[in-house]
Amino acid sequence: MWRPMQAYLAGLIGSLPERPRAILLVSGHWEEQEVTVHVGTGQPLMYDYFGFPPHTYELQWPAPGAPDVARRAGALVAAAGFPVREEATRGWDHGVFIPMMVAAPGADIPLAQMSLRKDLDPATHIAIGRALAQLRDEGVLIIGSGMSFHNLRARGPQVTPVADQWDAALTAAVTDPDPVARVERVARWEELPHARFAHPEAEHLLPLMVALGAGGEGRAVCDYRDHVLGWTVSGYRFG
Repeated sequence: MWRPMQAYLAGLIGSLPERPRAILLVSGHWEEQEVTVHVGTGQPLMYDYFGFPPHTYELQWPAPGAPDVARRAGALVAAAGFPVREEATRGWDHGVFIPMMVAAPGADIPLAQMSLRKDLDPATHIAIGRALAQLRDEGVLIIGSGMSFHNLRARGPQVTPVADQWDAALTAAVTDPDPVARVERVARWEELPHARFAHPEAEHLLPLMVALGAGGEGRAVCDYRDHVLGWTVSGYRFG
């Protein structure tokens, strides 16, 4: 079931025009009152999941942290008018190391993690992403790590027709060729069909908002779509 997603992630770095010097990742598993950047090494990893096989609590992804990128990101966000904090001890949650173990198995690209804000306001997170856009010209890959559908209580084939409708509406908004309309439509995501069924809580959708903002006026495409657990899940690329 997970093989297509694995293949998508495994091909991510190689599909880029050039290899990034570092990665800035926003995970759906880290929320703070204010935007917070992790300026430490990212270790030890946070096994913030429950009930999985023992070996999943022994996984390792010993990539170096990127405190310089974290502080640069924080400075850009602060310059845009948003309060920013730094911390150095939290480590990386599974929204970081699980996908990155597949995307960069050599653990040889420095990575900085940035939090969501607890308000989970779409327009705010798009604006935060817009503030980060300059990092792309500095060789930094910006990744939003979440899930386009995330309702843990709704699983199975009976969910798929509804999930398909939500995914089609979300994808149409995210890939709108007019960048102004794109921002407006995605910021109003709760108006899309089955929005709160797909996301009873919004934290797994907000990393997409940051990535979209960082994408600016560049082209937005859906470059991955599949079904897992009966859910329809998509991946997007900007610029």
